Amino acid sequence: MQACEMVELWRGGLLESTHRGHAVIAHASGDILGSWGDGARVIFPRSSSKMYQALPLIETGAADAAGLSPAHLALACASHEGAALHVNMAKDWVLGLGLGESDLRCGAHDPYDRAERTHLAKTDASPCQFHNNCSGKHAGFLTTVQHLRAGPEYTEIDHPLQRAAREAFEDVTGEVSAGWGTDGCSAPNFACSVTALARGMARFAGASEGGDTRARAMARLTRAMASHPMLVAGQGRACTELMHAMEGRVALKTGAEAVYVAILPEQQIGIAIKIEDGNSRAAEAVLVALLVKLGALNPAHPAAQKRLPAPQINWRGLHTGELRLAQSFP
Repeated sequence: MQACEMVELWRGGLLESTHRGHAVIAHASGDILGSWGDGARVIFPRSSSKMYQALPLIETGAADAAGLSPAHLALACASHEGAALHVNMAKDWVLGLGLGESDLRCGAHDPYDRAERTHLAKTDASPCQFHNNCSGKHAGFLTTVQHLRAGPEYTEIDHPLQRAAREAFEDVTGEVSAGWGTDGCSAPNFACSVTALARGMARFAGASEGGDTRARAMARLTRAMASHPMLVAGQGRACTELMHAMEGRVALKTGAEAVYVAILPEQQIGIAIKIEDGNSRAAEAVLVALLVKLGALNPAHPAAQKRLPAPQINWRGLHTGELRLAQSFP
């Protein structure tokens, strides 16, 4: 099957660009409720898989032994902006383990948050690994590694932590991974089909405190993310703004190269999206369209209107075009 035309950019009454992709809506029962493009398309979930990677943190007992709060669990699933809120929390978390910045294996990059970038410039300071958008995930990794008394090179594919992460990923998605690649933060990222990713999110959506160890862990992570949208992403980000708009009823997570997932516990539904050209504006538009279709998001909410239909405004404030759905979707 081919990718589906999903999102278009119009300018001057003419079609300028088209974004094609794949999307699947799955139910916790395993049923597929909707599919566009090729659900069998194998992708790297990238950071949308952070919830899977955080499962060993809870399942091993490491989270409870370390006294982690729901806010910590949300940060463990985050792709954050590197704002002071995120940096300080990750730093306090790691130092509280008796470890330091050098124990992280995610690498350093400039924070995306403008205020934090300005602060670093004014103080002539360099970004550190706590500024990495994945520092929360890696703080969770360190917590699990310390609890297991495993080796320090926790991003290696044969490390006990990564073996546990792969087992959790394959179990929840219901699919043996087609392979793995190294993510931007140096951790292994396991590939799967778009359908498997959606079914995995549906399993998160159907998980409850009354289930087995894995189900309880999935339910805790979902609640933590939905309750702490600012920690999951940050100011102005789609994950944060849309979760705020849905008032904690849905958990969302983006991944690099235009991947998006959603967990809808009230409906026991999971969504997975992949845009072929890696354009995040298209992934956000598709996400909004599907959330509206499912009745989870008010299309009139400013967070939705910001992304679909999204007016294109130039530097002089002139309306130059519009991002809209293709006629064939959804």
